[in-house]
Amino acid sequence: MKLILLGPPGAGKGTQAKRLFEKHKLVQLSTGDMLRAEVASGSELGQQAKKVMEAGQLMPDNIIIDMISKRIDAPDCRNGFVLDGFPRTEGQAIALDDMLSKKGGHIDAVIELAVDEGALIERVSGRFACAKCGAGYHDKFQRPKKDGVCDVCGGTEFIRRKDDNAETVKARLVAYREQTAPILPYYRAKGLLQQVDGMADLDDVTTAIDAVLAKVRK
Repeated sequence: MKLILLGPPGAGKGTQAKRLFEKHKLVQLSTGDMLRAEVASGSELGQQAKKVMEAGQLMPDNIIIDMISKRIDAPDCRNGFVLDGFPRTEGQAIALDDMLSKKGGHIDAVIELAVDEGALIERVSGRFACAKCGAGYHDKFQRPKKDGVCDVCGGTEFIRRKDDNAETVKARLVAYREQTAPILPYYRAKGLLQQVDGMADLDDVTTAIDAVLAKVRK
């Protein structure tokens, strides 16, 4: 099963990708993580990527496609994968299809976690976490049982991500729309685009994604 998972920051992609791995052994592939790994490995591909990054240029599509091609040949991708953050343009989507076709494969579904932007801003901007164990909380939806004390480890220090504020979230939503909008018609025309309510309860979102997978497997 080869999936593309779309959704703005805070939509829950990371959580759902983790659950897809736990239940279906579908590996989450982040192009950012792959780039860092290739550069760290010192491979020929990594050296090419490093030169582009050091020059402050955008990474060429062919390098990213070659990197994904190499990564999905690894044994842990035997059951499939979930692409997160790629493709972002129709050209990248076409190049991805061409690469997979040469390997005898194809994208099975593109799942978009649809969100209410106002509610998402409230969801993300209220997040905070225990500085000691990383347990997540929210000003409105999930406060510690005892104010100022972590439910999990008893820690009393909490932190917030600098970018978890309303203005930053709004800017990230604009960027997401600009980056993602171009590929939605492409996958919709191919009959691959499936929309799931990303604002629903986490378990309900997982159930909806599982329903998409079940339908694709038929």
